[in-house]
Amino acid sequence: MAAAGGLWSCADPSRWAAVLECHGAVLRARAGPQGRLEALDRYREELPAAIEARAEKHVTQDELERLLAWKLARGRFRPRLRQLVAANSPELVVQRSAAAFRLLPDMHAAVMALCTLRGVGPATASAVLAAGAPEVAAFMSEEAVAAVPGLPALQYTVKHYLLYLSRMQERATALSQGAETTGGQGGHGELSLTVGRSVSPSPRLLLPFSRQCIWAVDPTPRGDGPVDLGCRAEDVPELAAQPGSQPGPR
Repeated sequence: MAAAGGLWSCADPSRWAAVLECHGAVLRARAGPQGRLEALDRYREELPAAIEARAEKHVTQDELERLLAWKLARGRFRPRLRQLVAANSPELVVQRSAAAFRLLPDMHAAVMALCTLRGVGPATASAVLAAGAPEVAAFMSEEAVAAVPGLPALQYTVKHYLLYLSRMQERATALSQGAETTGGQGGHGELSLTVGRSVSPSPRLLLPFSRQCIWAVDPTPRGDGPVDLGCRAEDVPELAAQPGSQPGPR
């Protein structure tokens, strides 16, 4: 299978769809005997419908914690973040996340609103926004950022996320136009960057690009140490951290 960078340069929507079909197999191969990663991925698949069904879009504290677990299971494990996120009150999580969704499509303002929560940085904020507003947001996974050509070295900043998102939007538009000329249909599991019953000239970004397509061709965790994708996060010993040694939220 082509490397992630090769996938990015591919303008054939059917190729993206073919890669997307591999996601389940790659996930099962990487999940480990306990199946923790598969369970988290299923949860992430169900979350958008729950958010959409609410009178006002928001996430709960439990949902935020489980999204963080999903994010950490796929890449760099940072146990301190779980403690920080858990320290937010349930009321504050609902309040700040609802405010973030109201601020859309101003992505900078929405991300900043979520980053006022403890333990939430731009990458985690992007996971929340992509779950509740896939038409404008995309998850900032390390694999996807690394696969986008022309970006500077990865930084967990709002500025870097907006650069990445801009490139994602450009790629989504190109793939959407290609699907229109070939009569392709959008939707989860069909086209990687579009969603809906039919392809629109104004494509909706969908998390499968960063979470499924890129990860399917490059599933290797990128971190400072070993990551067991099949274990529970609480089973991984927390390394003793010296004051000031922990980087900021991501």
